[in-house]
Amino acid sequence: MNPTALQYLLAAVVGLPLLGAVAALLPSPPGLRGRNPDQAVLRHGVTVTGVVLAAALALAVGFDRGHPARMQATTDLSWIPALRIHLHLGVDGISLPLLVLTALLTFLCALYSYFAMPTGPSPKAFVALLLTLEAGTLATFAVLDLMLFFLAFEMVLIPMYFLIARWGGAGKQAAAWKFILYTLLGSVVMLLGLLLIGVKSGTFDMVALATDNGPKAQLSHTVQLLAVLAIGIGLAVKSPMWPLHSWLPDAHTAAPTVGSVLLAGVLLKMGTYGFVRIALPITPEGMHTFAPYLAAFAAIGIIYGSLACLALVRKGAAGDLKRLIAYSSVGHMGFVLLGIATMTPTGVNGALFANIAHGLITGLLFFMVGALKDRTGSTDLDALAGTTGAALYGRAPRFGGLLAFGAVASLGIPGLAGFWGEMLAMFGAFRPAAGLSRPAFLTFMVLAGLGTLLTAGYLLLVVRRVCMGGHLTAEAAPGEEPLAVEGPAVALPDLARHEYAAWSPLAALTVLAGLWPAALLGLTNPAVQQLLGGGN
Repeated sequence: MNPTALQYLLAAVVGLPLLGAVAALLPSPPGLRGRNPDQAVLRHGVTVTGVVLAAALALAVGFDRGHPARMQATTDLSWIPALRIHLHLGVDGISLPLLVLTALLTFLCALYSYFAMPTGPSPKAFVALLLTLEAGTLATFAVLDLMLFFLAFEMVLIPMYFLIARWGGAGKQAAAWKFILYTLLGSVVMLLGLLLIGVKSGTFDMVALATDNGPKAQLSHTVQLLAVLAIGIGLAVKSPMWPLHSWLPDAHTAAPTVGSVLLAGVLLKMGTYGFVRIALPITPEGMHTFAPYLAAFAAIGIIYGSLACLALVRKGAAGDLKRLIAYSSVGHMGFVLLGIATMTPTGVNGALFANIAHGLITGLLFFMVGALKDRTGSTDLDALAGTTGAALYGRAPRFGGLLAFGAVASLGIPGLAGFWGEMLAMFGAFRPAAGLSRPAFLTFMVLAGLGTLLTAGYLLLVVRRVCMGGHLTAEAAPGEEPLAVEGPAVALPDLARHEYAAWSPLAALTVLAGLWPAALLGLTNPAVQQLLGGGN
């Protein structure tokens, strides 16, 4: 495709959501009508996100797959000359999959909300916030200037805060404040690190800084250490890395369905993307020093997330499913951080693959758990079973079957998307980059492997409750599990048409990525090799 056409497509992908957000606040969104103003503005949200998705797919089709390591669709305009800040946009094999994932999930969220709008204030504000959130996230993955990256990184905080605080469930105000305080404090520290790089190197251009013998040559070892420490704290909060993760379970539990989907599917990826795009290529010496600590925190997060989920499952047969999936994200994102910490092409490719897989699978699970709460008012499988012990699968076969599929996919079995990223991250830890302690990384690999076993434990328990029913009772002897109580299964509404439309793409892509991982790895691997300087 013509390079100029690609430029316009990328500009449209980044700019259209922001224009759509402004249009959503007009008395009547242009060009759309509905039975009432609320339906019209929700239709506007579906239309804008659909156009953005179409532009992102066109960008992906026109992307030169023969040279995925090269920045394409680039635009570079001077914005604030006195501060050397440029409107610099571009995509490569690392950022393109994240752009498409963001556009897809946001469109599916808008489509789902059209039929199942969360309870709260005016849909106008909801659609405007959703589109603003999309604009900030897409910009984060497309900008190539450190200051623009920071602005885009921060742009998503306010819309997500209001989505949680105004359209969330129980405890929404406290969860929203916890989210904003954690992320803002982390971002302030990150800004200091970005400014340090810009001042010492004389540029904020991420492409120039990533070039060997470029401006980063002026960054001393001490400067790189300070920069990685400051930037890493901000990115670790968003990732979320243990022990800076505590905002996540509350935010997920309180957020509306689409808020949880975008938080898990997209916003968490901004932190790990920052490690790959900024820390690895621009401050490699500092990253090399802190890599063992990052890997250690990642391994602890894998174990911690799995044990927390196992505790939730044992507490009440399935516990609160929404909170369980939130804690599982701590473990799954731990594999992403572990892959990055290995500083090897194998590990970093695994991290990027795990990012996409987690977005697809966890997005599907949060969609389904939100729909389950809309149907029953609860996300606890024991509460749903009631006195009959009836399985969800028996009450809504298609719904229960798809939920079980999502849980199995999250488990990481071969043939589904969750497998490849975690496996490659552990392979990277088996032989980390030169200069890193192999015994330490072998220990982290063993801990990650133990985490996969614990993950299998709690997710198989969830699958059993979904498919076979039953519940634990207070009369059960310690360490002894009672049999399920037999009783008639009361039917629940099964999958609706809009749910098929919103969830089928995620399930299909989960299978496709599992069976054809080369489609994604073929994009990321050349870019990762160049980013790491061709290291092994």
